[in-house]
Amino acid sequence: MATLSYIWKRIESKRNDFRFYDFSQTESNALAAFFDLAQEFNSIEDFYFLCTAVPKAFFDLEARLYVMEPKMNGLALVAKTEEEGPALHTPPPSYLMPGERPYRTGSGSLALTIRGKKFLIDLLPFKTRDNVLGLLEIYPDKSVDPHRELFFEKYANRIGFNIHNRFLFEKNIEHLKFIKSLVADIEHNIIVPNMVYKLFLRRLKGKIAKNVEIERLFKTLTVEGQCDKGHVESVLAELIDVNQGLTEEFENIDEHYRNMSLFLETLLRRSHFDQGRLTLRTTPCNIRQDVVRPQLERFIDHFKEMSIAIDDEFGGLPSEEIVSVVDVGLVAQVYANFFSNALKYAREVVTENGEKKKYMSYGREILKDYFGQGKDGVKYNVFSTGPHIDPAEREKIFDEGYRGSNAVERPGTGHGLTFVKNAVEIHGGVVGYEATQYGNNFYFIFPKTGEMARNEK
Repeated sequence: MATLSYIWKRIESKRNDFRFYDFSQTESNALAAFFDLAQEFNSIEDFYFLCTAVPKAFFDLEARLYVMEPKMNGLALVAKTEEEGPALHTPPPSYLMPGERPYRTGSGSLALTIRGKKFLIDLLPFKTRDNVLGLLEIYPDKSVDPHRELFFEKYANRIGFNIHNRFLFEKNIEHLKFIKSLVADIEHNIIVPNMVYKLFLRRLKGKIAKNVEIERLFKTLTVEGQCDKGHVESVLAELIDVNQGLTEEFENIDEHYRNMSLFLETLLRRSHFDQGRLTLRTTPCNIRQDVVRPQLERFIDHFKEMSIAIDDEFGGLPSEEIVSVVDVGLVAQVYANFFSNALKYAREVVTENGEKKKYMSYGREILKDYFGQGKDGVKYNVFSTGPHIDPAEREKIFDEGYRGSNAVERPGTGHGLTFVKNAVEIHGGVVGYEATQYGNNFYFIFPKTGEMARNEK
């Protein structure tokens, strides 16, 4: 019962602490109200304003709360009691910095450092120095005597405890959402394509059965002494044909295996699960040769079966000059989704010259200063002929689970384009759709070579 003994000691220690604190009834009521309402408000924004409202409501003191914001990689103002003064989401003024103890600033305020729980600090979704989660500024400080200062020091500790728990809670929620999304990614990009193995194995089984027949025929000819040249040449020709088929099926399975291995390695990385989001593993590559070609080879027979011609022009710079720093596995799945959609939705159109055409194409172009002065973009696209997507639906097609009216009668989960959006955006890029002449153009734009590498660092 060592644990129970320790708990009794801690309770006694706290009883002594509270005797020393000697909080007034108003101070005790303020803490009680804070604890009760902290459980009532689910929104973290409401909680932030609660932190500043308690000093104002119980002690008629103004307050500002600065909290770590991961996107800013620093402290930012998240709540205040006065309308004037600094705007929300701005960093604290130069006179306000974390300290070991509460201190009076030169601007007439009391500064209190808000810290998290040291042993859980590494679980937060951002890095922090000295466990600092925020700053609480109370003013005017002339209204705060030493006893009240002690109260606000303990109050700041309670704020830190609650903020830390809320950060961890939100991280867990985001982690669960990511896992749910990743399961959908695996289903869409792994499980469904993996069914192709059944077709390859069925073909392979047929070729093997044919070889068994040839083996039996050879045995029959040998036993019956009918091994004349004509029979042998006929059987040999059939054997050669079957073996060529076996070789083709082996190459199909091997190619599919390599592709599925790439997708599995990409989607099942430990870093995804550890961080609760897709993580990049970038490498310099030639997108045309290392990404587009292998994915096109997977779909080329299906395009032929559907009488969809392929315009194989990859415009822009010469192939040997194209070097991009990307996560090959993720970008390969982006193209797999685009090609899959082109296969599903390509339709025949009539050109201005009266020709009937049904085709898909893919390309690339450089967009000067797309990401700002001196920061060019590279636009990659996949186009297919057919009716345009309804204008009312174009803003929704990259949303999770959304399927357009033209997709109702076709199999799908509504997840493919959402995956594309996520995979492109973590590269620092953007996705989009264009209704162009004769059909629909889906595209993504990456920062030109070097920009993505710097973003990753």
